[in-house]
Amino acid sequence: MEMADNHPITTAPATGRVVVRWRGRVVADTTHALALSEANYPPVLYIPRADANMKLFERSARETTCPYKGEANYFTLRDGEEADANAVWTYEQPKPVAAAIKDHLAFYPDRVQIERRPAD
Repeated sequence: MEMADNHPITTAPATGRVVVRWRGRVVADTTHALALSEANYPPVLYIPRADANMKLFERSARETTCPYKGEANYFTLRDGEEADANAVWTYEQPKPVAAAIKDHLAFYPDRVQIERRPAD
């Protein structure tokens, strides 16, 4: 466990397979997800970019800053005319306490379906 100003942040491998679907399409499928636990918030799954269908991701102009993890950049999920703005975020240069989530993506769970199941 690492601490940032008494704000605990931990990352650990998520067990099993994680499949993320958006409007019925698989946008990510991995057995290498990370679960990030931060303070009293529910854990968030982070998916390696290498395991995402980046053709459906369009960089948006949105940026936010977390004092603990760093600057977040956002993606819109898009397939033709269908789009869901800022449904995905990433920390491209995370602070040291969150270094493990570099090159990973997180999804708003109200915008996608996240399925966890045993690994094949």
